[in-house]
Amino acid sequence: MKLTVGNARAATLTVLGPRPSAFSLLPRIPAPPLGAARARIMTGWSSASGGERYSECWRCVGSVGPVWWAIRLYRDFDLFLLMETMQHSEATLRTALISNHKDVIDLYQKFSPRVKHLLEEAFQPNSSLFKPIVLHSKSDWIHSHPEPKQDFYAFYSSPHRKSPVPGKNIIYIQTIGSFGDSQTATETYIHWLKEYCESFFYGLKIKFLDPVSVSQIGCVFRVNTYSHNLQIHTGSILKYLQKKKPKDAFCIVGITMIDLYPEESWNFVFGQASLTEGMGVFSFARYDDDFYSTNYKGKLKKKKHLAPDDYSVFEGYYTPPIASKLLLRSCKTLTHEIGHIFGMHHCQWLQCVMQGSNHLEESDRRPIDLCPICLRKLQYAINFDIQERYKAMLRWIEDDSDPEFLVGTVLVSHKPMDAFKDWKEWLLRCLQVLEE
Repeated sequence: MKLTVGNARAATLTVLGPRPSAFSLLPRIPAPPLGAARARIMTGWSSASGGERYSECWRCVGSVGPVWWAIRLYRDFDLFLLMETMQHSEATLRTALISNHKDVIDLYQKFSPRVKHLLEEAFQPNSSLFKPIVLHSKSDWIHSHPEPKQDFYAFYSSPHRKSPVPGKNIIYIQTIGSFGDSQTATETYIHWLKEYCESFFYGLKIKFLDPVSVSQIGCVFRVNTYSHNLQIHTGSILKYLQKKKPKDAFCIVGITMIDLYPEESWNFVFGQASLTEGMGVFSFARYDDDFYSTNYKGKLKKKKHLAPDDYSVFEGYYTPPIASKLLLRSCKTLTHEIGHIFGMHHCQWLQCVMQGSNHLEESDRRPIDLCPICLRKLQYAINFDIQERYKAMLRWIEDDSDPEFLVGTVLVSHKPMDAFKDWKEWLLRCLQVLEE
């Protein structure tokens, strides 16, 4: 069962360009012209239940003329007209969390009163902790990719659900290429991601394998026609991960700061995974705010033919600095995609890190943690203490109070936590409910 992003051959939905309905009030303007002014961007993740899901949007990359500004106006007008709140009834959310099945209800009753108090914030009117999903436009995931909602019982009874077992209970993460402008920066970033995953998947071991270069994997690679940045082939990486997957692995995921593509006809993918085999590869390259800038440092200055086995082009290749927003986006993506490997589908109940996203703006709207329904799914799979998990996540954020710390023998600076401030306050409120 494969999970992919985008399908350049099958996609038919144009997100930016001529629009029906909402845009009937405005003059119709064609999509950006072919050539340097237009880049075809395929975004969106498939559901964990299998099958391919996709959407298509256009992003201008060499022109900011009147056509582009008119399209921006279209998008803003669309957002204004189409924002809607998915407000489920209390009964619906209660059933999604607790279920109507006796065996599942009995499991729920084993939670302490304090934990149940927190989880049941899911269906409290005007809860300050767990809020309804707000759809901003028809290009958002739920509009673009209709799929069945997965409540706790659906997860509990799913044949695709996976849980760690003795002997296969370690999450392995393989870094590909550098994650900073030095070995120190790479080690620091890896250290932060490891500790975050250990708090999110509380109770499981997270192990980073020794970093590998693109040349060590023997990746097929190319220069993107539109963005002129280097890209590596997902299939090459998945084959490598399949061979390298340790016997005690629950799953193995590859992460990289280099852009990805699955085949020649596709512009790019954020990632690709085989859920049944418990592996995937994901890129954080496009989470850099400057990626789509004309001055992006990852663009190759000269167009030239690259020999298939000439990996020297990757030596010293640009990777963005690990700013706070990039770290936040990386934490969200990594935990979201590993969540799929557990068998968790995209969340359609409340604002949740397991929500699907078609584009970076939508991804940024997702919270960093799980809604109560998805939290119960993960708790059932791992069997962690919910209160201790929240404490571990809070400790990870607060660790930046120490100005310097050791990673191996290297003294490094504190984590950039500016983008996490709101989530720190949110975790404190959750713990307050659990400690009342």
